[in-house]
Amino acid sequence: MRRPLPWVAAAAVLVSLFCLLPLGFILWVGYQTGWETASAMIFRPRVGFLLANTAWLVALVVPLSALLATALAWLTERSDVPGARWWSWLAVAPLAVPAFVHSYGWISLLPGFHGLPAAVLVSVLAYFPFLYLPISAALRRLDPAIEDAASSLGLNPWQAFRRVVLPQLRLPVWGGALLVGLHLLAEYGLYVMIRFDTFTTAIVDQFQSSYSGPAANMLAGVLVACCFGLLALEAGTRGHERYARVGMGAARLLVRRPLGRWKWPCVALHVFIACLSLGVPLLTLARWLVAGGLDVWPLRYIGPAIGQTVVLALAGALLTTLCAWPMAWLSIRQPGRLQRVLEACNYLVGALPGVVIALALVSVTVRVALPLYQTVVTVLLAYAMMFLPRALVSLRTGIAQAPVELEYAARSLGHSPWRAVWRVTLRLAAPGAAAGVAMVSLGITNELTATLLLAPNGTRTLATAFWAYSSEIDYAGASPYALLMVLFSLPLTWLLYIQSKKTAGQ
Repeated sequence: MRRPLPWVAAAAVLVSLFCLLPLGFILWVGYQTGWETASAMIFRPRVGFLLANTAWLVALVVPLSALLATALAWLTERSDVPGARWWSWLAVAPLAVPAFVHSYGWISLLPGFHGLPAAVLVSVLAYFPFLYLPISAALRRLDPAIEDAASSLGLNPWQAFRRVVLPQLRLPVWGGALLVGLHLLAEYGLYVMIRFDTFTTAIVDQFQSSYSGPAANMLAGVLVACCFGLLALEAGTRGHERYARVGMGAARLLVRRPLGRWKWPCVALHVFIACLSLGVPLLTLARWLVAGGLDVWPLRYIGPAIGQTVVLALAGALLTTLCAWPMAWLSIRQPGRLQRVLEACNYLVGALPGVVIALALVSVTVRVALPLYQTVVTVLLAYAMMFLPRALVSLRTGIAQAPVELEYAARSLGHSPWRAVWRVTLRLAAPGAAAGVAMVSLGITNELTATLLLAPNGTRTLATAFWAYSSEIDYAGASPYALLMVLFSLPLTWLLYIQSKKTAGQ
């Protein structure tokens, strides 16, 4: 295979080193602070309280989300529950509602709903679709014949599920659980509204009160350590087993298991979850829209919010996709040990909470590049780091579908390496790039923490406008912005749903 384009490799190295900036900054601040001061800030009752809250949150939300997602996925993919296709879509649809809008709906309905129980309930309802998607896709790919074989050996349906099906769901369950856990550590708006203190809420409060002091940086260091702890736990417990169907012939067609007298209780379960995850926030939103009337639709404010959101989302998505392209090209065209190290740096930054990335960029711009402080450039750089893994995954898929032999053919016809990549690979990878742009732009639309910390004065996105009204308990004024965010998020949710079906060949 020919050597990679030098500038592509250089760009991939530069982007990967830039992704290490937040982690490097946290380590540097810890070194500059000194062990005595840092230990006094870390080993104190407040940090212990936040750590206990975080531990309880992860320990309760992740298993409950996994249990709920597995039950709903099995019912929609393997049972004869009526309306399985509709229930499958409704199980994914809560992703279209931003997490802080979920909290907005519940706190509007129950003003006294605070603390750990509220945090657990709202978190499960907001994040269980991240587990439902991979679990349902795995169940679609699973050959039903292995369950028949287990039944022929004397196992009842529950034993067959526990001993045959559940082990093959380990990888999607563990991967989805890791994603949910990282979201729990990074979430800000959801927990502020229900008055539940986490590391992210404490970091933002500390930043707003003392402007990027050592205390905020030390809390960020503890939060990063929690993220690495989750990554290590997932890597150490997921196992190395791989399950695949081998042999001649096609997989047996699925025959859905009859639920019998449990059919309508299972339907009631789907209805109940849909009412809690979608009904509460959407009905609450509709109530505030009706109560506010036309007065909550000031076009002189909503119009600029939509415009700024669209501009930042498109600019951030294009920048992120551009940054991800060299690494995606190398990972497909030139796989190797160095490529894997560089790619790990790109995925590592995606595991860091947005507040840590924002805090690092604030401190770096203030100390090194003051003209960039609170500018659009800094905001776009934060978006690029936060959503780089989304663009990278989509671009890798697109480039993998462009055979390298076509590049060789174009070079043999006299094209330069760059011209061959431009006229062949980039065109064939365009659908993957477009999907990446869509996913990143819609992620930026609902982003809150980094925008609050980094955006220039006068910036008013849909998320920040919603937050400005809701923090003042003006729920009617916040309702139009929440509605617009939901409408903008629906295409991404549908895209994820369709993609999960395609992975199973449907």
